[in-house]
Amino acid sequence: MRDNLTRLADVSKHQLGAVTAAQLHGVDAGRRWRRVHSGGIDRVGVRTYRSPFVPASELSDLHALVIDCGPDTFVSGPTAAALLGLDGFRLRTPFHVTIVRGRNVARVGHFVHTTTELPTVDRATAHGLPVLAPSRALIDLSRFVGPKALTTALDSARRDGLMTEEHLHSRIVDLRSRGRYGIPKLVAVIDGCEASRGGHSWLERRFLELCARAGLPRPATQVVLSRARDRLVRVDCRFPGTPIVVELLGYRWHRTREQLTRDAERLNALVMDGLRPIQFTYDHVTAEPDWVVAQLRSACLTSLCHNNSRSDELVVTQTKKPWR
Repeated sequence: MRDNLTRLADVSKHQLGAVTAAQLHGVDAGRRWRRVHSGGIDRVGVRTYRSPFVPASELSDLHALVIDCGPDTFVSGPTAAALLGLDGFRLRTPFHVTIVRGRNVARVGHFVHTTTELPTVDRATAHGLPVLAPSRALIDLSRFVGPKALTTALDSARRDGLMTEEHLHSRIVDLRSRGRYGIPKLVAVIDGCEASRGGHSWLERRFLELCARAGLPRPATQVVLSRARDRLVRVDCRFPGTPIVVELLGYRWHRTREQLTRDAERLNALVMDGLRPIQFTYDHVTAEPDWVVAQLRSACLTSLCHNNSRSDELVVTQTKKPWR
């Protein structure tokens, strides 16, 4: 029996005291039952036991739950936020874990979620436990908490350098069409954070970065150029010296009947004033930056050729002798 206890201590020290029945080689069900009833070990899961050599804690309880749920189990939701050290969250039960779909797992007193896939980019490790990577964890967290708590978590993740804004937006684009209904809330929080920072929105800043890297002239932003009925028409970007204006359609952009009418009026006003409006969506700027740059280059080149043609026509008209 002492050999069995020694083995239990060796295995469990890397799992904060928790071991599975499969890890107790040579200890059959009868002997495990007797050890539980004699107080030698504690049963803490369907197939998991706790070693008497390690004191219980929230973290050790979480370790026990993860190994009890089996392979491909990842800490998620508010529990992942606490494990990653995001402000406003602390490790406490009930715990949230996510398993890759294909197994039927349930644990009383905890939340076991499923996902169809969990690519490597969304996996990380914290405190020796598999956990959702910070960007994926924030997307997952948006299902469970309100805007205030989500804002706090987002700000602390940025502060601690757990992720880049580009990576977060990239994961939003990839995951938003797969039933994650918390994403619009997260994007609204991001928009609110951008406004509180007093600068351009992330989408505008990303677009300006694309222009700079491509060697394109820096456009003026938030410029009033026209009127549609009784409303001023403000565009996101205007390229100086050209008729090109760019409208950036954010993630939450959609068209209701009223919005469709206003958009048509705005577009007509810009075109009738001799401007050339171009629209890029959130997905274009985030997932297809090369295509966006190519479209801008083509538009600028076309505008330049058009201006040169108009100049040549003007020169010909001015130098032509009057008809007699």
